[in-house]
Amino acid sequence: MEEKLLEVNDLVIKFHTDDGIVHAVNGLDLSLNAGETLGLVGETGAGKTTTALAVMGLIDCPPGKLHSGEIVYKGQDLIALKEADYLKIRGKEISMIFQDPMTALNPVMTVLDQIAEVIENHQGVSTREAEERAVEMLKIVRIPRERAKEYPHQFSGGMRQRVVIAIALACNPSLLIADEPTTALDVTIQAQVLEMMKDLRSEFNTAMIMITHDFGIVAETCDRVAVMYAGEIVENGTLRDVFKDARHPYTIGLFGAIPNLERDTEFLYQIEGLMPDPMDLPSGCPFSPRCTYAEQLCHDQKPGKTVLSGEDHVVRCHVYTGSLGTKEVRREDPHNE
Repeated sequence: MEEKLLEVNDLVIKFHTDDGIVHAVNGLDLSLNAGETLGLVGETGAGKTTTALAVMGLIDCPPGKLHSGEIVYKGQDLIALKEADYLKIRGKEISMIFQDPMTALNPVMTVLDQIAEVIENHQGVSTREAEERAVEMLKIVRIPRERAKEYPHQFSGGMRQRVVIAIALACNPSLLIADEPTTALDVTIQAQVLEMMKDLRSEFNTAMIMITHDFGIVAETCDRVAVMYAGEIVENGTLRDVFKDARHPYTIGLFGAIPNLERDTEFLYQIEGLMPDPMDLPSGCPFSPRCTYAEQLCHDQKPGKTVLSGEDHVVRCHVYTGSLGTKEVRREDPHNE
């Protein structure tokens, strides 16, 4: 039986602003086994980064507040921890690669000092030993030791991202959260960074949450996939479940929006409409205003979770609860419509 490393149960996060309450994460559930990689996919504004920051204990309060739920890491509820106890875990047990490497790094510290600082703080070694280990980490991420005392602005975007990865992996964490780590990189450097991350994952047996909107990255790096929409997981399962047998209308729409080089089309397919305003979410299924299969029940009532195969493939859609009779979600290519 695989060891459960992380479980997030019924997580609700709201931001209380002058304009109203932002419902960022709404009853989110996900789990991750040791050594496994989970792809967290969804449009911008779905709540992916907010979920990651909650796991890291970095939700600013105010305005953010964790209203309910639990984040269980190795059997311990992180939400119940005091900040002093969280500091012992953050950076050592759980690390994060942030989306923009330039803003994630301190511009007035050398990259050597930034990596060494993490090692010295969490492993209780001398400054000299921490610097020696920092040089080794730079070597692992393929940065020559001759550049160790340079500053972030002296590196390219891809090299800066490697430095961020070195910082995140410096203490050999059990869980690594990567928040769109290749978004700002060109395609060639993106491929190199992803390949390096896969190698490091194998070497350190690190579990990973890969936050992205790119299914290509998910296909290359992940074991499981969770599709997020308006602060909820609408479908999750193994990589094969989601890629070969997607069931939720939103997931099917996302796959349909991927360009197909073998088909000559004048316009790319897109899901009609926009993601709902998180300050004014629908009372029923959050996807119902955009869904071609929606009936009145979908607008009035949120669907529960339906397990499709074993315990691996789960979807939130009224079609699969049987509440809409014999209606079925078509899985044909939307380009043919």
